[in-house]
Amino acid sequence: MAAINTLREKGSKIIVFLIGFSIVAFVGADLLGPNSTLLGNSKTNVGEIAGSNISYQDFLAKQDEMEYNWTQSNRRTPTSNDIAGIRNLTWDALVAEYAFKNEFNAIGIDVSDEEIVDMVQGDNISPEIRQAFTDPQTGEFSKDNVVAFLQNLGEQTPAQRANWYNFEKNLGPSRLRLKFDNLMIKTNYATEAEAKFKYQNESNTAEINYVYVPFLSMADTAINVSDSELKAYLSDNEKEYQREESKSVKYISFDVVPSADDTAMVVEQIEKLKSELINTDNDSTFAVVNSDASDAFKNYTPGELPAVFQGEDVVMGAGTFVGPVIENGSYVIYKVASMRPSDANSARASHILFKWASDSDAEKAKAKKEARDVLKQIKSGADFAEMARLHGTDGTASKGGDLGWFAEGAMVAPFQEAVYGASRKGLLSDVVETQFGYHIINVTETKTNVVYKIAKVALDIFVSDDTRNKYYRDAEQFALNASNLEEFEATAKENNLSIKTAARVRKNDRRITGIAEGRSIVYWAYNTASIGDVSEVFEIDDQYVIAVLTDEQEEGVAALESVRFEVTKKVRDQKKAKIITEKLNGLTGTMDEIAASYGEGAKVYNMPALKLSSNSLKSVGLAPEAVGVAFSMENGETTKPFAVDNGVLIIEMVNKLEAPEISDYESYRTQVLQQRQGRIAYSVDQTIKELAEIKDERYKFF
Repeated sequence: MAAINTLREKGSKIIVFLIGFSIVAFVGADLLGPNSTLLGNSKTNVGEIAGSNISYQDFLAKQDEMEYNWTQSNRRTPTSNDIAGIRNLTWDALVAEYAFKNEFNAIGIDVSDEEIVDMVQGDNISPEIRQAFTDPQTGEFSKDNVVAFLQNLGEQTPAQRANWYNFEKNLGPSRLRLKFDNLMIKTNYATEAEAKFKYQNESNTAEINYVYVPFLSMADTAINVSDSELKAYLSDNEKEYQREESKSVKYISFDVVPSADDTAMVVEQIEKLKSELINTDNDSTFAVVNSDASDAFKNYTPGELPAVFQGEDVVMGAGTFVGPVIENGSYVIYKVASMRPSDANSARASHILFKWASDSDAEKAKAKKEARDVLKQIKSGADFAEMARLHGTDGTASKGGDLGWFAEGAMVAPFQEAVYGASRKGLLSDVVETQFGYHIINVTETKTNVVYKIAKVALDIFVSDDTRNKYYRDAEQFALNASNLEEFEATAKENNLSIKTAARVRKNDRRITGIAEGRSIVYWAYNTASIGDVSEVFEIDDQYVIAVLTDEQEEGVAALESVRFEVTKKVRDQKKAKIITEKLNGLTGTMDEIAASYGEGAKVYNMPALKLSSNSLKSVGLAPEAVGVAFSMENGETTKPFAVDNGVLIIEMVNKLEAPEISDYESYRTQVLQQRQGRIAYSVDQTIKELAEIKDERYKFF
């Protein structure tokens, strides 16, 4: 018995120990795991700004504030695309807050409570407040509405009050930034020397002759370029080839579209509804209950009628039925429920306009004769629309002269009187003169004030579950057959699937080439995949997508393979420049003689009024260094051959004209200052962000 008691005591202690150990292990795994911050782990941070970690929780809290502000300003719930934009605005706001905070403190600018009040209900209303309290119907802002809202704030729910306080809290940072930018702008200054330089830059001119030998005149095949030369060039020019971190993928997609069976099912349903709509007395209720369209029962003027009613064979009247027809991916049937008169008239006509070249009597008579000659041909049987396309001189000519339906007052008086005065459809007997010219008019629908109330039943041609599952199985089978890039390409070829490429995809991109909402692919590429990995099946909108990671670029100097084409061109052009320069160095004489001696490829050009402010030469293209060289020369001087981006030049200075001194350079000083002030906000913004050493890792979470 004692032994049993001893075992019980020891057993209970062992059980307690095991339970305790399990709890510690479970909690410890969570605390010390990859997403824990207990030991300083950064896996729960979305980034770092100016030495401050931005936690996922803090980011979401800020995003909630921004989302509320966005909703208040736009008066609607944000879509998924809007949320992505708000997320970027949230990051920008945090960058502004953390990166600029030290700068604000250093120069001692802040926003007082009095300023906040002024921004909300004073004389300097914040743009955010103005947008949030502008009447969407009138477009007018009312300060009284703001005051009324604040007076009733205590009656709002705690959540609504909290949202307002967050909204108000964000007004301060925006005003701080405005103050900072204005301060930077006001501290700018332009000297008279700078103003004088701008004047000379725009006013000094020079006439030059030059021999130009483009690199294109020498065949690429004549120049050999080795990998070692490419690597050496890339090493010597690293600054020109700095790249952001990026990934490149290839992908195939299965577009999910309705099958023939899916379409047949919708046709069967619409035919059933057709017979029911024809026989029902309650058109409005039937249409609203059975239609996928939001405009199931509404009024139409003749000009607003759907295209299917515009045919001459459609006789409009209560009970008129049209359809089924396909419109925007739906099968549609229409029934005219009733007709009633309205206060507004409309009519429809086609015309052929003959304009006169001038207001002289002779020109008007000429245009009138031409119009009457064409009218005579139409009366003799010529097709009106064809004659309109042949003789019309306005935008309706390509449409056979059709003006469509137009309301009273839409046309100039003589034209409207002619059409609205017609008692029947058809060609008017004589031309009509307006301020625009002479018109041949065909009244296609006489004046009417009728309004049609029409029931519309639309059934979307949708993809059934069976069809969707078939596409998914095909996509899944593709993914199973392709475990690497080689198999991916082979499987795509076997199945006649087009492979698309999305190159240099950045970590926070949402859109990739060919896919507007490709964020799931980007997330996979950055957080899961290695080069050669094939993805699972992604469902994106109405397609199933399988991707393979083909390349990755670390932040820094571009890999040679990713810039091989452009680096090869640079190295090849350098070699061409050396060959061309050596050949030109051995030639003497006038520009024409040098070009003739060089042979094919060399041409002589003249620019009689080159300005120092120019950055290009005729037939050479962008060559600011050549312009600089030209203005450093004296009259009669000729340069040695030198290379520019697209070829080799020799410049001869014919005559350089310096603009005369002027008494007042103030207008030029103002221009210099305005240009500088226009750039200062952006320049300061970029500089502060660079100093903040921003690390953006949102891609790990979103």
